[in-house]
Amino acid sequence: MVSPQEEESLVYDVKLSSVGPGRITGSDVFHNPSGLDLAMKLHYIKIIYFFESEVAKNLNIMKIKESSFYLFNHYFITCGRFRRSEYGRPLIKCNDCGARFIEAKCKVTLDEWLANKNWPSYKLLVSQQVIGPELSFSPLVLMQILFLQITHFKCGGASFGLSWAHILGGPLSASDFINTWGQTMVNLCLDKSINVPRALKLNQTISDKHPICVKKVDSVGDHWILPNNIKMDTFSFLVSNPQINYLQENIWGQNDNRTPPFESICAIIWQCLAQVKGGFKPNIVTVCKTDPHRMRNDIIGNNQMIKKVEADSKYSIVNTDLRILASLLANQGIDEVSEIEKAIEKEEGIADFFVYGANLTFVDLQEINVYDLQLMGHKPRFVYYTLQGVGDEGVVLVMPCNNGSTNNCNDGKFVTIILAEDQMVKFKIELKINGLLLESDLE
Repeated sequence: MVSPQEEESLVYDVKLSSVGPGRITGSDVFHNPSGLDLAMKLHYIKIIYFFESEVAKNLNIMKIKESSFYLFNHYFITCGRFRRSEYGRPLIKCNDCGARFIEAKCKVTLDEWLANKNWPSYKLLVSQQVIGPELSFSPLVLMQILFLQITHFKCGGASFGLSWAHILGGPLSASDFINTWGQTMVNLCLDKSINVPRALKLNQTISDKHPICVKKVDSVGDHWILPNNIKMDTFSFLVSNPQINYLQENIWGQNDNRTPPFESICAIIWQCLAQVKGGFKPNIVTVCKTDPHRMRNDIIGNNQMIKKVEADSKYSIVNTDLRILASLLANQGIDEVSEIEKAIEKEEGIADFFVYGANLTFVDLQEINVYDLQLMGHKPRFVYYTLQGVGDEGVVLVMPCNNGSTNNCNDGKFVTIILAEDQMVKFKIELKINGLLLESDLE
């Protein structure tokens, strides 16, 4: 077991710099986050890509930074800094201050890191900085909207860690950004639309209905991170295709009308957590999925569906047939995005809300091209995806697993769970009893 002191020393020789667009954006250019963007402002997407040594040996910092200049010509909004309007609503001043760039070294090999399965330690490979606490002061230190961290492993491999402020856009926007960066490494002239800053929409429809998928918190001021009431823990595991087939047969038998793997896996996790909590809770969960129909070609932003799914509170979740839970997740959710935006506008964009962990939240990452980043013609060996700023009810992330990636994963799904620390031990036991975890996952 690695001690906290040893863990912190694994990454060393940290160097900081800044990268911005290769051309000047202009003066008085502002991007106005939408209501849904503002609902996500206390959340941060973290993605870490692991590459073998044949990729790392052909990369150097100057080449990476040169490609970044061209990347940020298209994504100049991400190089801005937050301000507040005269009414207090956050907006981005597109002033080309740049993104923070971090370079570091690691004392262990790539194989050793991936074999360790110490999931909380992955935070060492991606910046944990958040926006604030002073929005207009020292942007290189306190106001980074986007962070890119490169860590060189002892064996010559490399990891690329992206910390993406969720207020900029959802998982699809973050994935599109990093995949585009890979394209600039090959061809500096991108055939891609330049992001267009969004103007503030006035006269929004206001509703008195409060959506279930978000919660309002006491003001966090200009330090944009969700204050947790309890300590959270992170755990990740692989679910192979044979496991998924076995689980679905247990749920559906030979029925051809099975729900997809995402809903089947989440149904079991829902029931396992209810067992830990006493049987009846949680009867309301949130499901987040990418909605490509809301994605515009000229702008980054949050485009996901955020659905409320509710089981009958009269019946125990533990004793509810898994077919019913899986069908609820697949077919019965109510998309609350419109109501969320109205709730934000009712508060004039000033109040602080959060989505992930307001209820137990299931996030489907299967449509965001997780493994499409290519460097020097190579795809990553492994991709790790997590979130910072999760509420007390927890979150479950389900993403595709790369064929031939670490741990002998043959496709299947990779699941990351962020949950209250005092629930995690019992929760893992329930997952094992229900066939979702192997003995090796608990080592």
